[in-house]
Amino acid sequence: MTELGNRLKEARLANGLSLDDLQSMTKIQKRYLIGIEEGNYASMPGNFYVRAFIKQYAEALSLDPDEIFETYKGEIPASLNDELPQQLSRVKTHKSISESNSKIFDILPKVLIGVFVIGVASLLYYFVYKHAGDNTNESINKENEPVKIVKSENLEKEKAEVNKKDDIQEKTDNTEQQTTVEESPKQEITAVQSSGRNSTYELKNADKFVVKLVSKGQTWVSIKNGKGKSFFQGLLKKGGTESQTEDLSAESAAVIRVGNAADTEIYVNDQKLEYAVPATANVQNITIQYVLKNE
Repeated sequence: MTELGNRLKEARLANGLSLDDLQSMTKIQKRYLIGIEEGNYASMPGNFYVRAFIKQYAEALSLDPDEIFETYKGEIPASLNDELPQQLSRVKTHKSISESNSKIFDILPKVLIGVFVIGVASLLYYFVYKHAGDNTNESINKENEPVKIVKSENLEKEKAEVNKKDDIQEKTDNTEQQTTVEESPKQEITAVQSSGRNSTYELKNADKFVVKLVSKGQTWVSIKNGKGKSFFQGLLKKGGTESQTEDLSAESAAVIRVGNAADTEIYVNDQKLEYAVPATANVQNITIQYVLKNE
């Protein structure tokens, strides 16, 4: 990871933003954001986009892009404009050579006129002058070739191809995400055993294990884990302390004792638990076993 990548990543984390949040803000693909933080620019379509993406990244975090480019110019690839002076220098050199050749062809007819007889010299002058004129026109045409226009068209084509590939990739990512969401099974709370006042349930396909007890009248309740550790015990009363919520996601089981089942509702991850033993049996001992997804 480069110094630039470290600075941008630290600024993102300091703002409490994830890569998904930054992708939504800048519309830059997540894999490109990762590439910027890791200093891996090979995955990007070209230097033009590397600089553009870094600028958008910095602006989204309220950083000064000019200061970023100046401080880390050794790490950031050069832009197209940085390469132009060298290319323009070659064009000027080519132009100087062409002008020198043109001057030589202008002087040559005059020399021949002084050496040869008037008739022969005139004839040679005519052919040499014509030949020199053709070469001059050809040099001028070469100098006027639309070099910049060709580069601009190629850049637009490359940009269009990159956008097309990004659209296809984004659609693919969205499809995969939708498939993942559709395939996620729903939470299940199943009664596996009941006897007398005791009943046992299994909680499956749940990302968390939050238990909430609600009193519709007055009831004494207690909540423990499978090893007997107490999380709560006391009186719940309508108009007073009507409910109690405990997060047991780190536990494998919860043991709940209810003193008045008829006036007590039990919710697991906001899903109401149906008593396996009729609520007419006021005192009930309920065990809920939390089965993790990977088991």
